[in-house]
Amino acid sequence: MIKMENKIIAVAPMQGYTDAPFRHFHSAIYDGAGDMYCSPFIRVEHGEIRRRDLRDITSEFNSGMNLLPQIIFRDLDEFRRLVEAVAGAGYGKIDLNMGCPFPPQVKKGRGAGMILNPAELKRIVSAVNSYQEIHFSVKMRLGVTSPDEFRGVVPLLNEMRLEHVTVHPRVAAQQYGGELYMAQYEELRDALSHPVIYNGDIISPADINAALSHGDGAMIGRGILARPSIIAEWREGREWNDSERLEKILQLHAGIFDHYEATLCGDAQILMKIKPFWDYLEPEIGHKSFKLIKKATSVAKYQSAVATITD
Repeated sequence: MIKMENKIIAVAPMQGYTDAPFRHFHSAIYDGAGDMYCSPFIRVEHGEIRRRDLRDITSEFNSGMNLLPQIIFRDLDEFRRLVEAVAGAGYGKIDLNMGCPFPPQVKKGRGAGMILNPAELKRIVSAVNSYQEIHFSVKMRLGVTSPDEFRGVVPLLNEMRLEHVTVHPRVAAQQYGGELYMAQYEELRDALSHPVIYNGDIISPADINAALSHGDGAMIGRGILARPSIIAEWREGREWNDSERLEKILQLHAGIFDHYEATLCGDAQILMKIKPFWDYLEPEIGHKSFKLIKKATSVAKYQSAVATITD
């Protein structure tokens, strides 16, 4: 996280996007724009902790980076297994996901679903407080279907030893669109005894200032994918022009692409990993190039499509 005037800025965890190569090259190209990056959540799947999640937080790309690993869990057993695995990987801080809105996770009681299970959360509170050597934080939403559901867990959150609580002022059912429930957000912020970081709809440097007015910091998610320079621009106190933004976007892409080309086997694997890089960047590169990139069926065609961005 970046602390400026006692405010905090962080880069949010996003499955399929902000993995170790992205974090590494983003930090390098934008001069450490995100001094703390939160890893996509580490989870239990088919009874086992996903190995690729652990590989992400143990990658050499994390060297020298202030990385906050995040875990998602449905009960005390999963919580303990995940905490022990992350601590075993050498981390002394862990973020607890109570905000994931994706139905497959919520229906199983994970992510935002944990808000509706205060009995299980109470058990987890005791476990959190028993790990004296680990610093915990929480990322959450206001509820699953109602923005008032958070009220049932506020006392439990206040019982936990937490560094901060990041709040997205929507409910899980909304995913990432629709009304922001700012009145409920402010109620939650004021009721918590922990620092509160604002998360949601931060897509421009000006939005960072607005977010900071609502809490003790800002966590930027999809805004970093659509405008990777957003934090760097905010720190400089000016908005970059189109060519400045595009130059850095292409540098960021080149670093990530070269890594995948050197480490993955075959065009299909490379394209599967690199194409999502552009998902939110159509306004920056134009519809024609965006469409060509998405249609590319080989690395050669993909590289030709990327080359059209600067034609």
